[in-house]
Amino acid sequence: MTQEHMYGHITSGEPITDETIERFAEEAERGYEPGQLKGRRRGPGRPPLGEAAKSVESVRLDPDLRDEVARRAQTDGVTVSELIRRALRQYLKSA
Repeated sequence: MTQEHMYGHITSGEPITDETIERFAEEAERGYEPGQLKGRRRGPGRPPLGEAAKSVESVRLDPDLRDEVARRAQTDGVTVSELIRRALRQYLKSA
């Protein structure tokens, strides 16, 4: 008797086997209604920052400043990104 290969588990805990993959492939080949898959969330992901599209910017920080920012973010209980957003908002209001 041949042991079936397992590739992991789906969210319900069911093991992903060759049979599971075949079942999913058959389902996909039958097709989906427009919008049927769009509403499904993949996982927690990043929380939205509001309604408008966001951009990602790169900033070079020297190691000492990066360490200081990381410590302050941890103390404040926020991410480094949130701390930088707050600092920029405060700076721009005072300018």
